[in-house]
Amino acid sequence: MSAHAKRPSTRLAAGLAAAALTVTACGGDEGEDTTASGGSSGSCDSVTLGFIPSWTDGLSMAYLWKDVLESQGYAVEFEEISDAAPLYAGLAGGDVDVYPAAWSEVTHADYMEEYGDDIEDLGTWYGGAVLTLAVPEYVDIDSIADLAGQADRFGGRIVGIEPGAGLTRTTKESVMPAYGLTDSYELVESSTTAMLAELGSAIEAQEDVVVTLWRPFWAYSEFPMKDLEDPEGALGEPEGLHVLARDGFGDDCADVAELMAGFELTDEQYGSLENLVVNEYGEGSYEEAVTAWFEENPDVAEALKG
Repeated sequence: MSAHAKRPSTRLAAGLAAAALTVTACGGDEGEDTTASGGSSGSCDSVTLGFIPSWTDGLSMAYLWKDVLESQGYAVEFEEISDAAPLYAGLAGGDVDVYPAAWSEVTHADYMEEYGDDIEDLGTWYGGAVLTLAVPEYVDIDSIADLAGQADRFGGRIVGIEPGAGLTRTTKESVMPAYGLTDSYELVESSTTAMLAELGSAIEAQEDVVVTLWRPFWAYSEFPMKDLEDPEGALGEPEGLHVLARDGFGDDCADVAELMAGFELTDEQYGSLENLVVNEYGEGSYEEAVTAWFEENPDVAEALKG
């Protein structure tokens, strides 16, 4: 990844906001002709993509699919949701058509247990996603186990993200008990934006800090981080990132569902997409970032747009 002129705090503010757009549901009233221009039976006029703006995998994929679908004549609307639970509930309830970057195998397995009967899994577009606890490279520990007995140097804090995130729950309910950290550390539940801001400030001051992170995530290209080893396996196994849809989407919007089902990205392809969206272009220019990415990846553009 290339270096950037902006300071980390500026990049964070620019990269983690998203434009608010009006929401409409896929298709229309019962009996209405929802065939897209030039499409066939089983196509729809519009698709509502749900995502959490501060989770930049969902942000990046939402804008990628907006570009692809609009190029084929579909209207694309966004529903921006602040946390995972209402996003899965909205998907199951039909208020959202597609969640394009779901951690549904492990991290959000409980949401799938609750809502999965009303959700269609269209497939996996990225393999090997992992949850992590991480520290800056200058911090002289290498394992989560090393945090025990060293709470003072970290202010007794593990800096986390949204309260409803699967990573937050896993850290609190699995990682901290497994390594005996519950009594000596507080898991700070805030937001991805706040966590990254604190991380950037700590690195600038060369202070000790431990945060919850995940891969793939653009922060690894911006900050000198290292993942702490997890010998107890408390963070769970690697998982795939899925495209999830509301129940019936595969019938109502068959062409879109088929396109999404056959989509895959490599680690390098995804990393370059997220870097362009979040860092190189940033807020207000997400669509331009996706356009630039497709120009750099013509094979993917050909496969998705024809």
